[in-house]
Amino acid sequence: MIVAVHKSPNGKVIAICDKGLIGKKFEEGKLRLDMTTNFYKGEEMPEQEVLEVLKTAYIVNLVGKKAVNFGLKNNIINKENIIKIKNIPMCQCVVVR
Repeated sequence: MIVAVHKSPNGKVIAICDKGLIGKKFEEGKLRLDMTTNFYKGEEMPEQEVLEVLKTAYIVNLVGKKAVNFGLKNNIINKENIIKIKNIPMCQCVVVR
């Protein structure tokens, strides 16, 4: 998975996505998913390292089958909050500590 960390006034925004999605755009109706922006460009990390990075997250954005399944497996997101754009699953969450 590719992980990008962005600082915000409220904490870190973490974008996690499947490697194969970087550089692509998806549109379905009014929904758009633009994976060409710097927001998703980060470094490839193994799952254990991603879990460590998530300890500092305020907002988490997960895009792609691997990333969303990782979020479900680690109880970061709930299945009912996942949406799909052109069959690409994605989910966002705010971390409450």
